[in-house]
Amino acid sequence: MKDQDIHDIITILKQAIKKYKIPIVTQYALNERNPFHILISTILSLRTKDQTTAEASHRLLSLADTPQKIVKLDKNQIEKLIYPVGFYRVKAEIIKTICQRLIDEYKSIVPDDLDELLKLKGVGRKTANLVITLGYNKLGICVDVHVHRITNRWGYVQTKNPDATEKALREKLPKEYWIEINDILVTYGQNLCYPIKPVCSQCFISKYCDKMGVTKFS
Repeated sequence: MKDQDIHDIITILKQAIKKYKIPIVTQYALNERNPFHILISTILSLRTKDQTTAEASHRLLSLADTPQKIVKLDKNQIEKLIYPVGFYRVKAEIIKTICQRLIDEYKSIVPDDLDELLKLKGVGRKTANLVITLGYNKLGICVDVHVHRITNRWGYVQTKNPDATEKALREKLPKEYWIEINDILVTYGQNLCYPIKPVCSQCFISKYCDKMGVTKFS
């Protein structure tokens, strides 16, 4: 694709994804822009389907919606509340550790700075950028596997991992699209532009896409 095509692509995709469900973490942000809730639900969402994430987030945050309340729970309680999210035992420990650190070092307030968020155990760049963009509406680019795969599939970037994709997008993606690119491509990637055998025959932007790495499609 040509770099200037990005404007048409984003415009088309924003309209196309309206018929699909948006990612669960974004739903939390739309309901209430609470950085702590977004942080917790994002941690739970890793390697977990959206419906499972939604249910686990609701169970946990309905009972304990602040760092102070969560640290009062023991690890087994947290595990039971978030099961069956992926790696629920590890995530229970991470959540409890993060909450204690928020209390001890950040006055129970989730940082709005990327570098500070990355200091928290279990918080990677994807999670940190989601908190910044959805929780604080500040500029950032959240790159998950869908964003990495699709932007490389287009030929817009040529990178080997999500961190490299984030760096490349920060250099060339117009800032007006930074916050929304994740929601758009996660939604599109979950419903049409699959990792294996994407539905190119129904793709709204097929003419722009270089289909890099695509060997089978429908």
